[in-house]
Formats: sequence, C-alpha cells, structure tokens
Amino acid sequence: QVQLVESGGGLVQAGGSLRLSCAASTRTAGNSYMGWFRQSPGKEREFVARIWWSIGYTYYADSVKGRFTISSDVAKNTLYLQMNSLKPEDTAVYYCAAGAPMSTTRASDYRYWGQGTQVTVSS
Repeated sequence: QVQLVESGGGLVQAGGSLRLSCAASTRTAGNSYMGWFRQSPGKEREFVARIWWSIGYTYYADSVKGRFTISSDVAKNTLYLQMNSLKPEDTAVYYCAAGAPMSTTRASDYRYWGQGTQVTVSS
C-alpha cells in the first residue's frame, strides 16, 4: 500500500505560480507512472500531467502544456508540479496519483491517490 500526501496548494492571483508536492510513503516502482489530476465542483476528475517514474518521460494535457512542469525526485520518493502563469480556470482540487502500469490519462488506471490539495486562482 502506497500513501500519498500532497502539499503546496493555496490562493494565488492570476499569472502567479505555485509548486505542488506529493510525498510517497514507500518507494515507487520504477516501471510505473505517477500523475496529477484535478477536479472542480460539478466536473469530472481531469488529467493534468504524468511522468514515467524511473525514466522521467512526461506528458501533459493541452490545457496546461507550456505552463506546468511535472518532475520527480526518486531519492525522496516525491513528485512535484510546478504551475506557472496560473489562470482562474486552473482553480480545482489537485490530486496526486500513482501505480499506473502503463502510459495513461485515465484516472481509473491509477491505483493510489492522495487526499488532494486546493488551488484557487483569483482574477
């Protein structure tokens, strides 16, 4: 069982930046994927970005490409999401996910989830 704990959310003005962190309780399997998702009230959970844990290959949703950067620190078992040029439409609860055995954007393919951290972008 892998426990994930997100941190770094908060309130920021449009155009600002935030950095989310996700600490994993145990070593993440090298051949698996970790990712970030987000969910706004009344909307389905939405894929944001993923990373192949051991290799570092990344993939982004079109809505965040060029503004967000996903990265990992294998030694610290920690996943990051650097969010720049934030927009009001980025407002959501952001979730860290782990344990996907393939490259995927589907939430159902990720086995482990954090509790989420709120990101609010004011206009």
